[in-house]
Amino acid sequence: MGEHAAFLRGMNLGRRRITNEELAAAFEALGFKQVRTFRASGNVAFEARSEPPDGLVAQIEAGLAKSLGYAVPTFLRSAEEVRAIAAQQPFPASVLEGCEGKLQVALLARDPGPDAHEQALAHATEQDRLAISARELYWLPEGPMSQSELDLKALERTLGPMTIRTMGTIEQMAGKHFSD
Repeated sequence: MGEHAAFLRGMNLGRRRITNEELAAAFEALGFKQVRTFRASGNVAFEARSEPPDGLVAQIEAGLAKSLGYAVPTFLRSAEEVRAIAAQQPFPASVLEGCEGKLQVALLARDPGPDAHEQALAHATEQDRLAISARELYWLPEGPMSQSELDLKALERTLGPMTIRTMGTIEQMAGKHFSD
């Protein structure tokens, strides 16, 4: 059995409401073990038989679409990957000091490749710093996300589907559910 985290996009927005208990039950109905939810924004830690990540994503997306009645894009990471993301320091401490914005992590469905990475980084400004790894885009807005002028739709056209969490959420999830 391998430990994984599913980061679900579009949960508890508008009329789409699901409790953590209902979400955990939906994952358990799919045959996953040790299901734990984290916050009410679609973060699920669970254990699954070893199988390719794409197979797990397809299983989760199909199962949730059937049980919830709408598509739920799923971004899967292993426990090791969640710990690695939490340990990332994409910007120097001098940049983080005095910054009012929170470090954001955009989880990508797949690595879009070097050309897309370069195109995405071209959107960076002094107000919206960007760094990228294979399947994560790190974004440090100067202030609240709502005040940023970063074109997230353009980034998504370049990098593919994504869902965003604060680095704090990733760190807390790693510490609570995937500590060594």
